[in-house]
Amino acid sequence: MEGKTIGFVPTMGALHNGHLSLAKTAKKDCDRVVASIFVNPAQFAPTEDLDRYPRTFEADVQLLATVGVDAVFSPAVKEMYPAGIVLDVSKQTGAFVEVKGKSHMLEGSIRPHFFRGVATVVTKLFNVIQPHKAFFGQKDGQQCAVIRTMVRDLLIPTEVVVCETIREKDGLAMSSRNRYLNPEERQLAPVLYKALRAAEDLYNQGERNANVLRDAGLKILKESGVPVEYLSVANSLTLEEEPELIGTDGAMMSGAVRIGKTRIIDNIMLGVEVRKGE
Repeated sequence: MEGKTIGFVPTMGALHNGHLSLAKTAKKDCDRVVASIFVNPAQFAPTEDLDRYPRTFEADVQLLATVGVDAVFSPAVKEMYPAGIVLDVSKQTGAFVEVKGKSHMLEGSIRPHFFRGVATVVTKLFNVIQPHKAFFGQKDGQQCAVIRTMVRDLLIPTEVVVCETIREKDGLAMSSRNRYLNPEERQLAPVLYKALRAAEDLYNQGERNANVLRDAGLKILKESGVPVEYLSVANSLTLEEEPELIGTDGAMMSGAVRIGKTRIIDNIMLGVEVRKGE
């Protein structure tokens, strides 16, 4: 592909319109588009859903073809982890990549293994594909921040492009894990986005006190009765929690709740533009 620009869309499969939007954006920006399908063991804890994570490879390949993806990279676990991989971090061997700081707050405080697994697999995928641009969804906002820091600090010559979250009609962020929800749970699942939107409305009306925004979101979540893991208003660049007023950097307001056995995560950017998807 000499002289051609390569766009890359990394996925774990079980594709939805959010993934396809990233592929379409990559197609618009780049001459060739490669997608990966790899369920990465290193980002699952021993108690998490690696074994039951949905795997729909044939359907995924067909979907990627409909949006013009030129190649699909779907490696075996042995290829990606030559030293082998177990889910217990204390027993793992081989080389891993860890982004200190941003990996250990918010989601990382609840899933301390997660971003180490993400940073490791994305570095490996970048080494294999060597893309000019890689495309990620804002739905995983902290992941995007971790990967941007990794690319900067490790001098990786890939541009990270973050595109807006693609949502269902009722606002629920599209996610491969949404298929775990039963009908009653699915009806309740948009409550986190409702809470984030309530805070966003206040921000757009001029409110800059992070505590007021948090309280507005928490009020909706508490009224719904869903278990709340966290609701954060953090600096958009450092991910440090905003103690009071949101400054010129803007903020990422994010949260995680439990609906039945399914974790729902979501975020919105306050005062920060996010690229529209295709």
